[in-house]
Amino acid sequence: MEPAQREERAGPREGAVLVGRTREVTDVSYRAFLASQPAPRVHWAAPDGLEIVGSGSAVTVTAHGPDRFDSLREAASTVFTDVDRTGPPETRPRLLGGLAFNEHHESEPPWEDFPAAAFTLPQTQLTTAGDTTWLTVRAYGEDVTADQVEQRLDAAAESLSTLPMMRPSGGPPGVVETRTTPSKAEWTEQVERAIDRIEAGNLRKVVLATALEVDLAGELDVPDALERLRRTYPNCYRFLVQPGTEAAFFGPPPERLVKLTGQRVETEALAGSVPRGETPEEDADLAASMLDSEKLQHEQRLVVDAIMDQLSPLGDVQEGEQGVRKLTNIQHLQTPITATLSADEHVLSLVEALHPTPAVGGLPPDKAWQVIRETETFDRGWYAGPIGWFDADGDGEFAVGIRSSVAGGETATLFAGCGIVADSDPDEEWEEVQPKYRPILDELTSDDAATDGR
Repeated sequence: MEPAQREERAGPREGAVLVGRTREVTDVSYRAFLASQPAPRVHWAAPDGLEIVGSGSAVTVTAHGPDRFDSLREAASTVFTDVDRTGPPETRPRLLGGLAFNEHHESEPPWEDFPAAAFTLPQTQLTTAGDTTWLTVRAYGEDVTADQVEQRLDAAAESLSTLPMMRPSGGPPGVVETRTTPSKAEWTEQVERAIDRIEAGNLRKVVLATALEVDLAGELDVPDALERLRRTYPNCYRFLVQPGTEAAFFGPPPERLVKLTGQRVETEALAGSVPRGETPEEDADLAASMLDSEKLQHEQRLVVDAIMDQLSPLGDVQEGEQGVRKLTNIQHLQTPITATLSADEHVLSLVEALHPTPAVGGLPPDKAWQVIRETETFDRGWYAGPIGWFDADGDGEFAVGIRSSVAGGETATLFAGCGIVADSDPDEEWEEVQPKYRPILDELTSDDAATDGR
């Protein structure tokens, strides 16, 4: 890595000033911008319309081990100590990134360049909220001046003006071969052992995951894949975290982990799933079967109760009305949960309290995590970890990193899982897992070979 790159990727330090300058720009293709920019690259899009795409790193904070949440908060406090910025609140500095499922995660294939926790403050960033888009340029250091950043903003705006409004999109790379870990026979054994643990009385639920390794016919164009996900899953979150030139972690997760605005907390329980129907009548019947399912209602109740128990020491918690969340190829039971905090909290404190939710971990959390470590034969990496952003006030929003893939070059690894409870059937759980690969797998499969029901 060249010295200039080390400067860009530097961490927080005492005495440094964060300088940012912003201007409104005309509509621009996020795909074209992202494709024109070097790593590190990040992308965040929320169902409420906020969209951020960034490149380069004014500053990066990382952490590892059981104290990683404290380390991130302390590092961020240093970064935000002295800020000189212009622009509306929508463009305020936000650290974007995420955390691995396991605090002891190591950066090994396919997770090169992914530490146990990493957040970046983009050097060049586009932000869209409502009908307005802004361009922001930032620099971080002891001797950074506003004039320097203004000049960089001028250059970035000039570069932006040369990008096409619409970037021609190539098709998916195509899938040559797939391999599932574990195999179905191994999965059946894993589920049966988990059920034995549940029946023994020391475990109530555990979420077991699977990995689908995919060999591609060509290199994956991540900006193109994100654009296709925008069209296919417009009501989901969409994210990209690409720390280096190799692996990129991305996906359209449907599930909010937590959002904090001041003292208002918004989260949800999303557990239990069935496919979408081929007709409106079949779709409604499948949704009704999920609402009537004793097994799925039990699984959902476990998640709701656990989230409310985790938040109740922090303030007044309210459970909303259960409904059905319908996505392109799958539907889930969904229960909104809100809270009003009795004192100021940082969103990372809420993330730490909630992760992993029973929807991706299990109950009790420590027992479930023990079973996951003993059972799963691959590293989850950042799969099912918290992905999102936070700002200087401690506000922020995080999604659960499911329906996701880590990909680079001509390979990709997709992840999916499901909750195992006392009356789970291994064959039924295996079938429940398969549609959860679809959001990413469909974007890798060539148009000629794409599965029905996108």
